Amino acid sequence: MTFSDIIGNEGVVSALRNMVDTGRIPHAMMLYENDGCGAMAIVQAFLQYLACTRRHDGEPCGECLQCRQVSKAIYAGVRYTFPVTSGTKVGGAVKDLTCDMFSSWWKELLVENPYFTESELSTALGFEKKSGLIAVAEGKAILQKLSIASATDGYRTIVIYLPEKMNVQTANMLLKAIEEPAEGTLFVMVTHSPESVLQTISSRCQAIRVLPLEKEQVRRALVERFSCPEEDASIAASLSGGSIGMALRYLRGQEEASALEGLVIQIFTSLLERDLYGLLEKAEEAAALDSRERQKAFCSEAGAVLRQIFMVQQGMEDLAMVPPSQRAFIAGAARRLAGTFPRKAMDIVSRAGGMIDRNVNQKAVFTNMADSLFMSL
Repeated sequence: MTFSDIIGNEGVVSALRNMVDTGRIPHAMMLYENDGCGAMAIVQAFLQYLACTRRHDGEPCGECLQCRQVSKAIYAGVRYTFPVTSGTKVGGAVKDLTCDMFSSWWKELLVENPYFTESELSTALGFEKKSGLIAVAEGKAILQKLSIASATDGYRTIVIYLPEKMNVQTANMLLKAIEEPAEGTLFVMVTHSPESVLQTISSRCQAIRVLPLEKEQVRRALVERFSCPEEDASIAASLSGGSIGMALRYLRGQEEASALEGLVIQIFTSLLERDLYGLLEKAEEAAALDSRERQKAFCSEAGAVLRQIFMVQQGMEDLAMVPPSQRAFIAGAARRLAGTFPRKAMDIVSRAGGMIDRNVNQKAVFTNMADSLFMSL
């Protein structure tokens, strides 16, 4: 992965390139992205540029040993840390698990698709129905890595994917290393929820925002880099929220997306019919979805439907990019709902997604969401 491979976020790429060129690299950085927007792709390009021995014209050479090792996620100077838990591939107590036990699946996913989503990582590591954690055992493994002389001449880099999943004990264990790292030590973190990262960690990192892409950038990437048909790419891009990862996930799992889409349509149908009992019944079905990731995906799908309703209400049908299967419903909902409803409802749905991410009781979250939506009519 090189800087020229990165789609969009030219400002972020330029800043990272300049850090390496000038030698002014902060000891800790935190990239904030929406799920699947490409922060890990940017991190990989940055690491390759940093490690390359023959970089030129703002790009790594792509041919030296360091470039080849970073591109395969096997460079000895980098340790990848990510949330883990017991599952179908690795068992045992969570407190005893380290990322080394999952490294082969992590590397395979990262190399194949650096735009992966949280859900795809959980599936790849074998615990798709659970939430991972960065626990004390991994903190000890990081400190051990930093205590051993580097096998390379460059930086020793710790990449932490989703530091918001780090527990307090682990954070306290790593705090001194992050705050006062040894020379040549670098921490790079990628978060989807910066407000959930422990303040003691986030306050010591330079924050970098990785922005969602324009819809056209996502569409073009799907067509040119992932060989997606034009029509499918246009629909996926319109539903992606600027995330290539979410667009790819949509394309790979249209059957699952269709099931979630059906449940979302049923919920809004109950709203349109002012059927509170039916609405609460469907909210319970959403709460019964078999993983937090699917529950969050439901909230994302509901938000996408609300955005489409709003755009149709504003006379922007062509820009709404409504899938053929939803056109009749969206048009009818846009006529029957007040113009103020979509924005209020999007706030309610977004809040529900955030509460699911914080592990609040799912039934309470979706019941409250349904009640709030009904009261907003």
